[in-house]
Amino acid sequence: MRQFQIADDTDRVTAEWSRLLHSIPIGGRQVYDANITAAMLAYGVTHLMTNNGRDFARYSHLITVIPL
Repeated sequence: MRQFQIADDTDRVTAEWSRLLHSIPIGGRQVYDANITAAMLAYGVTHLMTNNGRDFARYSHLITVIPL
C-alpha cells in the first residue's frame, strides 16, 4: 500500500463529477466512468490506461486515454 496514493472520493471529486454529469451526456453505468474521470481531474492525474478505451472516449478532451 505504500507504493500507491489512494484517491478518496472527496468533496472536490464530487464537484468534478457533478460538473461532468451536467456538461457531458452520461447515462446508466456511464456514471462510474465519469466518477473515475472526476477523481483523475481532482487529483491531477492526466493519463488512464484501460481495456475500455471506448468508454472513456467522451473524456478525451480532458484526459489522455491509453488503450491496453
